[in-house]
Amino acid sequence: MELHAIVAASVFTGVIVIIMFEWLHLTVAALLGALILVFAHVMTLPEAIGYISKSYATLALFFGVMVLVRAFEPTKIFEYLAMQMVLIAKGSGKLLLLGIVAITTPICAVLPNATTVMLLAPLIPPIAQDIGVDFVPLLILMVFVANSAGLLTLVGDPATFIVGDSVNITFTDYLKNLSLGGVLAVVSVVAIMPFLFSKIWQTKFENLEQIPHPKINHPRVLAVGEIIVLFVLIFFVIGEEALPIPIPPAAVALLGAALALLLAHQTKIDTVHNILRDVDWSTLLFFMSIFVLIGGLEKTGIVSNLSRLLAIILGQNIALGAILLIFVVGILSSVVPNIPLVVAMVPLLKEYLVNVGYVGQEVLNNNFDGQLPPEVLPLFYAMMFGATLGGNGTLVGASSNIVAAGISEQHGKVISFKTFLQYGIPVMGVQLLTSALYILIFHLI
Repeated sequence: MELHAIVAASVFTGVIVIIMFEWLHLTVAALLGALILVFAHVMTLPEAIGYISKSYATLALFFGVMVLVRAFEPTKIFEYLAMQMVLIAKGSGKLLLLGIVAITTPICAVLPNATTVMLLAPLIPPIAQDIGVDFVPLLILMVFVANSAGLLTLVGDPATFIVGDSVNITFTDYLKNLSLGGVLAVVSVVAIMPFLFSKIWQTKFENLEQIPHPKINHPRVLAVGEIIVLFVLIFFVIGEEALPIPIPPAAVALLGAALALLLAHQTKIDTVHNILRDVDWSTLLFFMSIFVLIGGLEKTGIVSNLSRLLAIILGQNIALGAILLIFVVGILSSVVPNIPLVVAMVPLLKEYLVNVGYVGQEVLNNNFDGQLPPEVLPLFYAMMFGATLGGNGTLVGASSNIVAAGISEQHGKVISFKTFLQYGIPVMGVQLLTSALYILIFHLI
C-alpha cells in the first residue's frame, strides 16, 4: 500500500506540474495520469469509474449548460450585446470598461465563467481594433470579472459548485449566505479598474458610426429560448427547496439542454449533431480524469494523513482555519488549476472535521445528504473564495484565463505570463483581503 501511495502522490504531483508549465494539454496530462493509476494497479477500472460517478452532478451541470448555450449561438445574441456595449459607451473608455463588467457579470452568475469567456472574448479583439485600442487589457478585465462573478451563485464557477455540492449547500442557501461575497469581489475589480487600466479609462473613441452593427437572427426562436433560460433559472432557485420532490441544479440544466436541442431541431436553426459536436468535451474529460486522480489519493490514505496533520496544526480553531484557507488556497490556486485543488481539499477538510470531533464519520460517506454544523461551514466558504479568486493571480490559475489567452493569440497578440501577472497580482491581493474580511465579519464574528 505504501508503494501505491507513492505512485498516487507522484502521478498527481506530476500532472499538476505538467499543467502548470503547459508541457502538455491539460486534458491529455490528466487522462494519462488517471490511466497510469489503473495500469499500476493503484485502482481497478471499475473503481476509477466509481470515483467519476461520485461527481456526476458536476459533470451533468456543465454538460447541460454547455449544450444550452451552444444551441442559441446561431441567433447572434452575444455579438449583438457586445456591440450594444460599445454604442452605450459613446466613445468613453471609462464606460467601455464598465460595460464589460456590466455584460459579463450577469452572464457569469448563471453560466460557468470559462463558458462565458468562450462566448464573449472572441467579440472583444475586432471591436477593440475598430475603435483603436489594445484588446489585451480588455480580455484580462473580462477574465477578472468572469472569475469574480462566478461567486454570485452556486453554479457560476466549477470550483464553487464542487465545494457547495459536497456539503449539500442549495442554490437558495448560497444566495442567502454567500452572494454578497461575490458582489464584493466584482466591486473590488471595479474599484481598482481606474488604476490598472488607466490608459483605456481615459481614452475617447471616434468614428463609432463606421463600425458594423450585427443584428439578431431568428428572433422568434430567441424569444422561446429566453423562456427556456428563465425556466432553468427559476428551477435553479426553487428546485431543491420549494418542490415536493427536490430537483437538483444538474437535472434542471440537463432538461434545459434537452429543450434547447428540441427547439434547435424543430426550427432548423442548427442540427443536433453540430451542437453536440461543439460541446467542450475536452473540459468534461479533464474533470473525469481529475476525479480519478483524487480518488487515488483517497484510496491510498494520503488524504487521511494530510487531514490528521491539519488537525494537529489547527486543532478546533475554525476561525483561524478559515482565514488561513482563504490565503493558502488562494495562493495555491494562482499556480494550480482550482478544480483539482478543491477536489483534493474537500475530502481533506471533511476528514479534518471528523478527526477534531466536529462531525461524525457519516460525512465521509459518498451518499451523505445531511447538513454540516453551521460553525464549520466557514471553512468551506473560505475554500470557495480562495480557489475562485486566487485564479485571478496568474495566467494558469483558472480555465477562463487560458481560454482568453488562446483567443488573444488567435488574433495576433500573445498574453505572456508576465503581462498577466502585472494585472493579476494586485487584483488577487485586494480580492483575497476583501474576502477574508467578509468571511470574518459575516460568518465568523
